[in-house]
Amino acid sequence: MSKTLQYSALDLVSLRPGEAPGDGIARTVQAAQHAEQLGFTRYWLAEHHSIKGLACSATAVLIGHVAGHTSTIRVGSGGVMLPNHAPLVVAEQFGTLASLYPGRIDLGLGRAPGGDGYTMRALRKDLRSTGDDFPELLAELRQYLAEPRPGQMVLAVPGQGTNVPVTLLGSSGFSAQLAGQLGLPFAFAAHFAPQYFAAAVRLYRQSFRPSEVLRDPYVMAGIPVIAADTDAEAQRLFTTPQQRFLALIRNQPVEVKAPVDSMDGLWNPAERDAVDARLAAAIVGGPATVREGLQQLVDELGLDEVLAVTDTYTTEDRLRTYGIVADAAKQVTLRQAALAA
Repeated sequence: MSKTLQYSALDLVSLRPGEAPGDGIARTVQAAQHAEQLGFTRYWLAEHHSIKGLACSATAVLIGHVAGHTSTIRVGSGGVMLPNHAPLVVAEQFGTLASLYPGRIDLGLGRAPGGDGYTMRALRKDLRSTGDDFPELLAELRQYLAEPRPGQMVLAVPGQGTNVPVTLLGSSGFSAQLAGQLGLPFAFAAHFAPQYFAAAVRLYRQSFRPSEVLRDPYVMAGIPVIAADTDAEAQRLFTTPQQRFLALIRNQPVEVKAPVDSMDGLWNPAERDAVDARLAAAIVGGPATVREGLQQLVDELGLDEVLAVTDTYTTEDRLRTYGIVADAAKQVTLRQAALAA
């Protein structure tokens, strides 16, 4: 019996130029409610710090807010950057969320700092940290979410025994291999590091060992998706994420800007190539194009679930994209990955 592609969303809580954070958060709630109506599996919020244009720094707070304004969709982190936090605190936060919204909370974890050196210092982190201690931090966190061991001196309350589902996120091979060895789901950040996508998925499958969590590998990916009624209109809307990444490589604020008819004159050839490389995994087009793009991901990489990353200037365009993604995903058939181990 064939399965269908799961479809979900990843949200960075984007702001428009000069906009108050509360307005961007309100749009996030509206988008999550619409995603729930469309049958999305989950709605994830990212963690980024000290980035003008994003309002997703307090990830656990946002998850609680979104979960409180929805009723069935899973809500979680895409992801919490574990090296920024004490594992006990993360367990307490997500244990509390799981107690408030049973069966609806996900904990996606990454090992990147989610900011620059100044931000790491402000987070009271050791600037010499390389992330190599991530496996130890992860093991500690998972124990705080599991049933307590005999003699365990420190307990996460709430948290202990909640078994909040954990997914490892990554943009390279480190987390892919670790997720495979631990038998956990793996989510790749193809929305900003597409060049490592295929290699990371292959490594995950090669490393995978069945666990109490998973019998078979489970691959998710953040994919930029901009959809509209026609390919031409979608390409015009795509100039919004193109402008965002252009601002990023120029070290400028990354607010979402209104689409333009053409990017000509806004970037030079080198900048265009850099933006194109960052957005190489993007699916942009009308319903048929989106369906074909999703099917290609399934056929080539064995993708089990897509996390649509949709940066549009208007909420209406974002909700329209979500609707097209939902329709398209239902028409995609999961098959044996061409790049399986």
